[in-house]
Amino acid sequence: MEDNCIYKKDEGEYALKCKTFKVEFPPQSQDKQPGMEYLMVPRPIFDNENYKGSGKLKGKTAIITGGDSGIGRAVAVCYAKEGANLVLVYLNEDIDAMETKEYLKKFNNEPLMLRGDVKDKKFCEKIVSETMKKFGSIDILVNNAGVQFEQKSLLCISDEQFDYTMKTNIYSIFYLTKCALKYMKCGASIINVSSITTFYGEENLIDYVTSKGAIVGFTRALATNLAKDNIRVNAVAPGFFWTALQPACWEAEKIPTLGSDAPMGRAGQTYEIAPLFVYLASEDSSYVTGQIIHINGGQFKG
Repeated sequence: MEDNCIYKKDEGEYALKCKTFKVEFPPQSQDKQPGMEYLMVPRPIFDNENYKGSGKLKGKTAIITGGDSGIGRAVAVCYAKEGANLVLVYLNEDIDAMETKEYLKKFNNEPLMLRGDVKDKKFCEKIVSETMKKFGSIDILVNNAGVQFEQKSLLCISDEQFDYTMKTNIYSIFYLTKCALKYMKCGASIINVSSITTFYGEENLIDYVTSKGAIVGFTRALATNLAKDNIRVNAVAPGFFWTALQPACWEAEKIPTLGSDAPMGRAGQTYEIAPLFVYLASEDSSYVTGQIIHINGGQFKG
């Protein structure tokens, strides 16, 4: 890569150098959702080595769904640097999950790893019970897990796909939040992950956009409902970030242009969004609730 790029390649890993960069993504695809990070070329950049924690989340316990990879992995790294206890939930991406667990040892963090399907209400109950058993509290809930399937027409979306998308992306949030809320106290924070596609209406992701729009409504209504208890509820609406969800969704030929229509001319790396989740989880955002925060390289300004 050129000298003015932000990352230099060193033994297959990227290390932080400076402040401007653009990483090229070759055509690639994966045949299963939500995708495997270890198969991606190049690998996503999930840790900014210049980010130094200051104990903002020390002693707090955070549940992160989709915590094995992608945005979830990057958030886990930032939370570990800030001293949080971590519960990382993942579907079946065992290699990614074990990589994340191993990486977190750098920060003396031993996360509780829970493998299962968040569409299953019983599994959501297990997440909460296992968290309480190990850590005794739930202070932060990051509802990040999701799937998306490219379909060129509403007629191409089967009933089964629609059901799968809705249950993964919104039912799971309902189930897990309802279970966790029984143990969340004053000052707790719930952070949901919506999407830029909800706000401009991506034509080839109709069911995904529908589910992510539901998350916006859920976030705003729940925030109003819980404001009296000083439990804050916010959502993050990412633009295009380099995660396994992208090659697992789009045709291989679309990958090289991912994020190129943003004013910054590129897709985001997951380390670039993770600090926002620290802000929303910490006392820094004590007067912030019911908000949808956009991180998208300037692609959408709503």
